[in-house]
Amino acid sequence: MADLFSGGAVGAVMGELLKGAIATINKGLAFKPTLESNIETLKSLAPQVEEMKKYNNMLDRPIDEISRLERHMRAGEELVQKCSKFRWWRGLSFPYYQNKLGRENEALQRHLAVNVAAENKRDLMEVVTGMRMILEILLKGFEHHHEYRLVGLCGAPEEPECMGMDAPLSKLRIDLLKDGVSVLVLTGLGGSGKSTLAKKICWDPQVKDKFGGNIFFVTVSKTPNLKTIVETLYEHCGCRVPKFQTDEDAVNGLGVLLRVVGQNPILLVLDDVWPCSEAVIEKFKIQISDYKILVTSRVAFPRFGTSCQLDKLDHVHAVSLFCHFAQPNDKSSYIPDENLVHEIVRGCKGSPLALKVTAGSLCKQPFEVWQNMKEHLQRHSILESNSTNLLSRLQQSLDLLENKFSINEKVCFMDLGLFPEDQRIPFAALIDMWAELYNLNEDGSNAMSIIHDLTTRNLINVIVTRKVAKDTDMYYNNHFVLVHDLLRELAIRQSIEEKFEQKERVMIELNGDNRPEWWVGLNQLGIIGRSFSYILGMLYRQKQLKVAARILSISTDETFNSDWCDMQPDEAEVLILNLHSSQYSLPEFTEKMHKLKVLIVTNYGFHRSELNNFERLGSLTNLKRIRLEKVSIPSLCILKNLRKLSLHMCNTWQAFERYSIQISDAMPNLVEMSIDYCKDLVKLPDGLCNITPLKKLSITNCHKLSVLPQDIAKLENLEVLRLCSCSDLVEMPDSVKGLNKLSCLDISDCLNLTKLPDDIGELKLEKLYLKGCSKLRELPYSVVNFGNLKHKIHVICDEEMASLWENFPTIPNLKIEISIVEVNLNWLPGVHS
Repeated sequence: MADLFSGGAVGAVMGELLKGAIATINKGLAFKPTLESNIETLKSLAPQVEEMKKYNNMLDRPIDEISRLERHMRAGEELVQKCSKFRWWRGLSFPYYQNKLGRENEALQRHLAVNVAAENKRDLMEVVTGMRMILEILLKGFEHHHEYRLVGLCGAPEEPECMGMDAPLSKLRIDLLKDGVSVLVLTGLGGSGKSTLAKKICWDPQVKDKFGGNIFFVTVSKTPNLKTIVETLYEHCGCRVPKFQTDEDAVNGLGVLLRVVGQNPILLVLDDVWPCSEAVIEKFKIQISDYKILVTSRVAFPRFGTSCQLDKLDHVHAVSLFCHFAQPNDKSSYIPDENLVHEIVRGCKGSPLALKVTAGSLCKQPFEVWQNMKEHLQRHSILESNSTNLLSRLQQSLDLLENKFSINEKVCFMDLGLFPEDQRIPFAALIDMWAELYNLNEDGSNAMSIIHDLTTRNLINVIVTRKVAKDTDMYYNNHFVLVHDLLRELAIRQSIEEKFEQKERVMIELNGDNRPEWWVGLNQLGIIGRSFSYILGMLYRQKQLKVAARILSISTDETFNSDWCDMQPDEAEVLILNLHSSQYSLPEFTEKMHKLKVLIVTNYGFHRSELNNFERLGSLTNLKRIRLEKVSIPSLCILKNLRKLSLHMCNTWQAFERYSIQISDAMPNLVEMSIDYCKDLVKLPDGLCNITPLKKLSITNCHKLSVLPQDIAKLENLEVLRLCSCSDLVEMPDSVKGLNKLSCLDISDCLNLTKLPDDIGELKLEKLYLKGCSKLRELPYSVVNFGNLKHKIHVICDEEMASLWENFPTIPNLKIEISIVEVNLNWLPGVHS
């Protein structure tokens, strides 16, 4: 007992007590820093957990994992709130709560370090698995697309003539085939042949060997739409097309697509990139191996490194190119002396475009025209780098255009500037315009003659996507015009030089909220103006700009907000609306366009646009022709005097199936109707056969059309019936025999058509197209009645179908023509969803 209280024992006990006291004091002193640390941890975690919950809900994930984390955080938060209320006199309890804070913090940290880390790894593996499944789905879409083909936004380019460019072509080939170069910029002046060279390199054997089917050609132009470009690339690759909401979505989708096709080398050509679109190139840069981007532009974009400068042609090659287009094969035309040729070629300053256009304008012209051209070029032969001077040199070729059918062809060329840059212009649209504006004939032969002249002079290029009819049929639904951007600028320049009040054509571009200075909209009057519109009505009307032009062309982008100006285009006879948006409302001023004869609405976006306020056309008694492309057509409205309706790649269900009035009541005087690539068309609209004035009915590439109306014989004036490429059409009604005026019947490529009408021989046909009807095994006996015709009947078919006619050798006027269909697959339009 005495030993217990001896000095050594007491000292030891007191030492332990002292250590415990010091530890307790230290814990008390550590209370505040620990508390602050816990508060900071909880504050930083709170917003992150809220973000996790939001994404968890979006992805429809289980909530258990986040709930466990929230329980840990709530327990810590309750302890922190309790400890935060302690005052100094509770200092003796600080050590105890410091321990609790420490344990709670350790538990939270352990949960984050172990449980959440494991959950993150599992989620990452699920993402990888999901991406792999997506890639497998995409890959399946490529299984049948291994063959070589060129694809692109407007279709692939045909292989062009490329004279005098062997050296730059060779350099470009070397740069594309060598390793390490991801972006190559082909730069040069406008008209120097950049696009021609880019198209040519796509057909180069060595380039084809390396990149195979992974060659994509995209025309970017002045106002590129990234979403549309990527969506079109998806379609051309044979994949299901996503609908991107933002450019960021499109960039992500592009990455997925390129990684799928990137199993093999890729060449992407971005043609006609403007200086302001440098960011577009950056978005197409994806970090994958063997992926090359070839850019054509008037600027070099030095930030991308490698560039290839396309210089002007040397004199020898320039003379060769000029003579190729200027001197025809026949010897009857004037052939200039060598010195005159060299003087004119020098005036073109080595520009391939100027050489081609100038040569085309001089071909078959007399000496005086050649001499005038030389003098004109010498007057404008200054600063070669100025594109304005190139336009001045081209102006003389435009001025040489002649009158034809009471209209100068220069006027028709100017109309080509009404359509967007680098877009195909349908022949059918030009025929509609020129027939009403310049009194050209309605069958299009006059317009075709003018197009031929402009083509001969190298002012335009013509594309025929598929030649399905004879030239004498004058069927131009597959014919398109392309205009070089500099020549389009030349066409627009002719109109710009006129005073606004005297302009025959007014072209308006509306992007987002940007408006011309003269644009006056109700929204611009402000709140007071809108509130007291009655009081300000007279003032507002005074601000309206009277537009005296005969043609009004309005182009809008996807950001246009439909804030239309209340202008007065009282004299307009043609209205062209070029759009890119998913929703589009016809402007209010269309109701007042009482002289309007032609309406052309074209959506250049990928997906169809919902067209609203169609009923505003109902008051236009002079409206004769409507052409709609890639829009969803609303309900019909009364258009008593409409003579021609053309629908291309439209959704027709709402107009034809949910109609409030029959089409025969809405358009009783329709003479021609064309429906092409309308994939939701299952049957013709009810009441169509009551439109007795109808002479031409073309339903083409409508693959779901399965039946024709039984009362089709009521179309007593029908002369042409085209049903080509309606693959679901199984048979035709026997009532077809009652079409007494039918002279042309085209059922080409109706793959499931199994029989012809029994009495088809009663028709007075001049042309019968039967190519590609692979399930048609026999002809009805009534075809022998074609022998009673007083005129020849031409049957255009393939060899297999021709053999069926050998069973009827006694038809004297029968002429069998074996069809070799010219299909330019590279230019075929996609049928978008």
